[in-house]
Amino acid sequence: MGLTPEDLSQKEYSDLLNTQDMYNDDLIHFSKSENCKDVFIEKQKGEILGVVIVESGWGSILPTVIIANMMHGGPAEKSGKLNIGDQIMSINGTSLVGLPLSTCQSIIKGLKNQSRVKLNIVRCPPVTTVLIRRPDLRYQLGFSVQNGIICSLMRGGIAERGGVRVGHRIIEINGQSVVATPHEKIVHILSNAVGEIHMKTMPAAMYRLLTAQEQPVYI
Repeated sequence: MGLTPEDLSQKEYSDLLNTQDMYNDDLIHFSKSENCKDVFIEKQKGEILGVVIVESGWGSILPTVIIANMMHGGPAEKSGKLNIGDQIMSINGTSLVGLPLSTCQSIIKGLKNQSRVKLNIVRCPPVTTVLIRRPDLRYQLGFSVQNGIICSLMRGGIAERGGVRVGHRIIEINGQSVVATPHEKIVHILSNAVGEIHMKTMPAAMYRLLTAQEQPVYI
């Protein structure tokens, strides 16, 4: 994103990164015990849990799956203990951290004949808040975007430090909704943005479910 900074030495970029804190809230959030808890869901044998899960997005400190939707009247929703956005760390003692989405889905499907399921979750808001600090236009933002969705991220760049995640859809830039904004305009806004760039993002798959562009497949 933005022009290649030929006039910017590698040292200048390194110096900038060294002065920046990781904005990514994940570590603080995950280390607070009140955000992490065990939840027990009671259900009938043969009944599905009634959730849709999506990936948290590459760039997350702890990559795992997120609850993107819950079946109306299903065990997960009826329990009142789960929210959209919650990250599932483990199920019945099996850690889901770092596992592919399909594996996590298979593990949940394999619980169909259980009458009690134990989930260890981290309560997370469905929308991720991102803060990119860009002193001037010479510094690359360090990510690429296609139709509002972040599709690549430069390792160790200012965007990754700010909490940007691959596979997330940009919902808002500096307080302005960009949900209905054409691709070229989003690129233009980001290319010219300097200082503190605040963005709100969410997993693209979750966005499609919430806006009814996709039918939920409950497991």
